[in-house]
Amino acid sequence: MSSDTSDLEGTGFENRFGFKNEERAAVKSGSGLTEETVRLISEEKDEPKWMLERRLRSLELYQEMPMPTDWPGQPDLSAIDIDEIVPYLRPDVETEDSVDSWEDLPEDIQDTFDRLGIPDAERKALSGAGAQYESEVVYQNMQEQLEEKGVVFCDTDEAVQEYPELVKEHFMTECVPPTDNKFAALHGAVWSGGSFVYVPEGVTVEMPLQAYFRMNSEGMGQFEHKIIIAEPNSEVHLIEGCSAPHYGSHNLHSGCVEVFVREDAHVQYSTVQNWSRNTYNLNTKRAIVEADGTMEWVSGSMGSKATMLYPASILKGPGATDNHVTIAFAGEGQNIDTGAKVYHTAPNTHSTIESKSISKDGGRTNYRGLVHITGGAEGSSTSVECDALMFDNESSSDTMPFMEIRERSVDVAHEATVGKIDDEDMFYLQNRGLDADDAKQMIVAGFIEPLTEELPIEYAVELNRLIELEMEGSLG
Repeated sequence: MSSDTSDLEGTGFENRFGFKNEERAAVKSGSGLTEETVRLISEEKDEPKWMLERRLRSLELYQEMPMPTDWPGQPDLSAIDIDEIVPYLRPDVETEDSVDSWEDLPEDIQDTFDRLGIPDAERKALSGAGAQYESEVVYQNMQEQLEEKGVVFCDTDEAVQEYPELVKEHFMTECVPPTDNKFAALHGAVWSGGSFVYVPEGVTVEMPLQAYFRMNSEGMGQFEHKIIIAEPNSEVHLIEGCSAPHYGSHNLHSGCVEVFVREDAHVQYSTVQNWSRNTYNLNTKRAIVEADGTMEWVSGSMGSKATMLYPASILKGPGATDNHVTIAFAGEGQNIDTGAKVYHTAPNTHSTIESKSISKDGGRTNYRGLVHITGGAEGSSTSVECDALMFDNESSSDTMPFMEIRERSVDVAHEATVGKIDDEDMFYLQNRGLDADDAKQMIVAGFIEPLTEELPIEYAVELNRLIELEMEGSLG
């Protein structure tokens, strides 16, 4: 298994995200997925018996399930060899738990997140910040005034110890059971780290929480688990960022997100994922939305060799709302397969899906979506809009929507467009003083504007910069 990254060497992309530190491991499991490895992870975390039992059950399910191969046009997963993936690595950080002072981190880990902008983001008054390095959260901080309101923002390993009843009730039970798919079962067996967010009834977290996940070591897997519980009439926004350096062997990211939106609550989950081109990104994300609750998914997927990601919402209560805004970017050798799933199971539920994709240099993007409206969900509505932009004739983009409507009294709309960069637009911009590269970047910035306007300004700027770095050296 190899990955040629010579095309990235010396570029701004490589300088910003492709750097790598020497591996620092206090504990490192063997490669592959065995009962011994699962028990090692659980023992290292001093977990209660019930969590070990869930891990072992997930391992059994993983071993029984076949690799997903039957979806038309899905990414080729044949190069993933779990026997070569290291599922757990605890970095050599001289603290028993994640620290709450940036200066307490080792210098090389500080430098890693400094270069990725984590302290800078926190200085811009985010409510809280967490940083995971390899398999463990190494830094966690939250503003005191939120703690006084009863808000919990900690890593999921800590939550298992400090809030066991909450975790036991919500962890891979109703929302994302390990029976969901093979990689959900894999995740349930070897998960480590992640974020746990609990917002009490009536509390609004006015500024976003932030979590950042970094894989540094070659050939490893990262399996962080996130749980968000927003009690009635509460509001919270969590922003997630991800990155990994470029190596010659494949890495695997198989995280899980479970969101519980209670009555009249509002949750926004924003992701800017920028994995390296040797990373397979296979996540499972799902929300359960109760009466009059609102769930918003905002995601940008780029950088990986292959991505399969379809955030899902189950609109369980009357008046529940779900909104998706996604962007996918694929270059040479990349297959970014993303989409959304919405299940309308109650009356007067509403959903919108807006998908944007960009492909260049032979890259492939695909929107794969599902909207299901059950019988009895009268008064519900859904609108799906998919737009694809291609730079050349070698690139491809497909739209594969599936709608299953079992109720007559609903409104359903779907629209899809695919096109290349317009020569007339290029001519117009170049005649006003822009060179070809700047003109294309301006067109792309306008194309993805629906996503960037949903993000705080610093993240919108960052996403545009990531797109520019992806396009670097390939325009003209």
